[in-house]
Amino acid sequence: MTRWKRRGLIVPRAGAGEGSEVVGDPCIVWDDEIRSWRMILFFSPPGTGEAVCENPDDPGPGRWRVLGPLKFTNPSALAGGGTHKPFVVMDARHPNRAARVDGRFWLLTVSHKGRSKMVQRASSEHLAGPWTVEDGILIDTGGAGEFDEKHADAVTGFWFEDRGEFLYFYMGYPRTAQPRAISPFGNASAAAAQKLGESKVRKLGIVLPPCQQAGHWASGWVGGVQLLPGREHRWEAVVNASPTAPEPSDSSVAREEPAPSLGGFAFCDEEWPLKGWRFAPEPIEWIDKIPPDAVKNGEGTNLWRQHVLVLPDGRYALYYNSGYYGREQLYMKETVGK
Repeated sequence: MTRWKRRGLIVPRAGAGEGSEVVGDPCIVWDDEIRSWRMILFFSPPGTGEAVCENPDDPGPGRWRVLGPLKFTNPSALAGGGTHKPFVVMDARHPNRAARVDGRFWLLTVSHKGRSKMVQRASSEHLAGPWTVEDGILIDTGGAGEFDEKHADAVTGFWFEDRGEFLYFYMGYPRTAQPRAISPFGNASAAAAQKLGESKVRKLGIVLPPCQQAGHWASGWVGGVQLLPGREHRWEAVVNASPTAPEPSDSSVAREEPAPSLGGFAFCDEEWPLKGWRFAPEPIEWIDKIPPDAVKNGEGTNLWRQHVLVLPDGRYALYYNSGYYGREQLYMKETVGK
């Protein structure tokens, strides 16, 4: 069983202004230009942000400097006037290494189309930006009755150089009941692919639906996916999920993703990681197992959007935002031993 050591608060919320509501949903990549780690994150307001690690050998507490919001050359191209939950497309075979494709880095981000969320894409010659937003929608919502009719959210992306193809994972939210016994209104993780040079994506359907085992940590809804080359399996993924199923009658602010949000792993042995995914039997941590000193430090209610940084010695550093919905801060823990 994997053992984790808590490192504590990495990026706190600001007292007011930028970053005073949500700091989390991190994406961490190595930036050769600064010879250190760069973090792209959900930073609200305004919605996106970045930070750099001032000690690449120890990306823990006190090592990250927040730079502020991401810079866009054409912010008017962002649907709805803003965006959030950014993610840099990574090399699928090399964790935490941004993919340079056609001489550019690629950024995925979640924008709004009316009351629905959808995915846009931007690119830059530098991980520091500025980023240029492509025209139009990359991953749109689905049609009536489909699993992603309401939102396409929590996107991640990976470049498969051998296939010349981008693989995107995103969180689809339904408006109507889906044909499954457990959590028919639960959100699911889906995939879409895009060949180099193609302007449109091909939706590939649900990859990880809510687990059909009552009480399982991922039986309510399934969110963001970070793909990693596996150790005992061909692929593994760190996944955000919950045992609590959404209910149409719920009117709370967290109705689409009811607490508790948890993190855990899933595994796949297929070369093209779309089928055969299996959830680990237990999450990384249950909410009621959070130690008292961590609760005093602000953790609790939810453990959102888990992200792994693979350290040079092979250990995992795990970053996650915790706290009540819309009032989250970024924390870290790391594995003990390889």
